[in-house]
Amino acid sequence: MCGIVGLFIKNPALQPELGRLTSLMLKTMTERGPDSAGFAVYGSSASGQRKMTVRGISADNIGDFEAGFLKAAGGSANVAKHQDHVVLTYASDLEPAIRAFVNGFGHGVHFASSGESIELYKGVGLPEEVAARFDLEKMQGTHAIGHTRMATESAVTIAGAHPFSTGPDQCLVHNGSLSNHNTLRRRLVNEGLTFETENDSEVAAGYLSWRLSQGDKLDQALESSLKELDGFYTFVVGTREGFAVLRDPVACKPAVMAETDDYVAFASEYRAFADLPGIENAKVFEPEPQRVYHWEHAA
Repeated sequence: MCGIVGLFIKNPALQPELGRLTSLMLKTMTERGPDSAGFAVYGSSASGQRKMTVRGISADNIGDFEAGFLKAAGGSANVAKHQDHVVLTYASDLEPAIRAFVNGFGHGVHFASSGESIELYKGVGLPEEVAARFDLEKMQGTHAIGHTRMATESAVTIAGAHPFSTGPDQCLVHNGSLSNHNTLRRRLVNEGLTFETENDSEVAAGYLSWRLSQGDKLDQALESSLKELDGFYTFVVGTREGFAVLRDPVACKPAVMAETDDYVAFASEYRAFADLPGIENAKVFEPEPQRVYHWEHAA
């Protein structure tokens, strides 16, 4: 099961609507994944600044965490609280120090994502509840990816919810199952990657991050995954510039797309498009197997 939604805004006038429209699409996927959900939103970024999303914040640890973060950032930084997540903003050259602080803090706090524009939120519960918890409807930006999960291979936890982010401004959501993820995980660990969960989707995200770190473009990394990843899957991958879609050679997992002059939308079911503006005039199609679909904003 599981359900995926994605929305890439072409027309800047629609950017204030990104969160509301993504929230509506995510809600329609409830029956495909009622146990947990998550989403990544890409917005504007300030030159020389970086953002990190951290989860596991509580009333018991927020004081020590905020004090430690500001000390690691030299006092010139910002903390924005979103329920049990926080978004940290700091100078780009402080990334190693901030990552070391977060990874070493403990007390149930975990890294979720970092980059110039990504914010990533996920939680246990119905997709509509998770979206409301983090005020997805109010978020603005250029593109977003969401996922609803039915946990068939691991426990229902926040850690196991999608998206998974294993590289700067990169995240992945996945519908399907990989058969060789443990073998690939061992290879990637030897390459220096670390993993938080046993979820096969995190391995797929890590594989793409590794390929990108070796100099691949995103489409090249996805094409390589067709040779390296065994199983059945639909991937939607977010980057700072845009997003990409890939289906396995059999393409047994449902996937549909809609494109207009204003946006590109992806979903696991047609009905997720019902509330999108101008959908009656959209080009609606099923992405072909083994073909990388990729949209980017101009740099």
